[in-house]
Amino acid sequence: MSDTPARLLKLLSLLQTPREWPGGELAERLDVSPRTIRRDIDRLRDLGYPVEASRGSIGGYRLVAGAAMPPLLLDDEEAVAIAVGLRAGAGHAIEGVDEASVRALAKLEQVLPSRLRHRVSVLQNATVPLTRGDGSTIDPRTLTTLASAATGRERLRFAYRSGDGTRTKRQVEPYRLVSTGQRWYLVAYDIGREDWRTFRVDRVGEPYATGARFTPRPLPVEGAGSDAGGGTGSGDAATFLARSMRRMQPELRLDVWFGAPAEFVAARLPAHLGAPEPDGEGGCRLRASCTDSLEWVALRLALVDCEFSVTEPPELVAYLESLGARLTRAARPGDRHRPSGPEQGERGEEGERGEQG
Repeated sequence: MSDTPARLLKLLSLLQTPREWPGGELAERLDVSPRTIRRDIDRLRDLGYPVEASRGSIGGYRLVAGAAMPPLLLDDEEAVAIAVGLRAGAGHAIEGVDEASVRALAKLEQVLPSRLRHRVSVLQNATVPLTRGDGSTIDPRTLTTLASAATGRERLRFAYRSGDGTRTKRQVEPYRLVSTGQRWYLVAYDIGREDWRTFRVDRVGEPYATGARFTPRPLPVEGAGSDAGGGTGSGDAATFLARSMRRMQPELRLDVWFGAPAEFVAARLPAHLGAPEPDGEGGCRLRASCTDSLEWVALRLALVDCEFSVTEPPELVAYLESLGARLTRAARPGDRHRPSGPEQGERGEEGERGEQG
């Protein structure tokens, strides 16, 4: 193999398998001399790949962990597996799958050959995830488009549907993507409105990068006014999102008793709700504040799978009563009757200037 770059790539591909390669076997695989293998190993080390050599009559080489992450070479099956996994996690807002996953997916899909993109799409379309069922699923391609534009500092255009169904066209300077575990949000400077906005990504449609570059504006810090798009601070995107959600949504102050040990309950509740405290009688009590919807909180409490009772807030108590009545009717077909109207309106999720809603 006389093509040095191609030979180095083939050598690197072999070394990235979890085994030690004798120098003679590498030379045979690449159809070169052992001396050429030694020179190529030195070239890889110069490029930052930590190749370790073992001593002995035969001698061998293996790639080990280094101080930095060098580029990886993936075969077709590995690339498809990683892309499908990242798409599944990113598209359904699994807790703990954050912007780094989306950036990785954007980089991977950018270099995937068309034949592999087709395989990824086929596998993704054939997979039915177990989600919350509220219709807020996301096309992973939307996430990768937003992530790529934010990383490349490129202006975006997209269609946006607000909480009341109003549809608008937006041009923004994307700042960061933020995952709450339930949903993805885009924090961006809205050029048309000359202010910062937060957008629910599941309500973003047809996004595309315009090609126009921009210099990132400083994100308003905590305490800046809602019209502080040109502030001089440098805020954190997650903090900015949390602040905007608090402004537009009433805060729920929870006081809930559970008939199970605190460890059991804590393992089944989202971490942001905090840890319940033992009550000394085998149960525990959760006192926490959150800005989640009544529906979501009620569902998460029920999924703990033990007896519980809610003292606060009153609106959650009322919602659980109406929900319990509906569930009872569902279990007793003979008792069904048509309700006169909605028993509880949905408490929508709003954000900075209402863009999340």
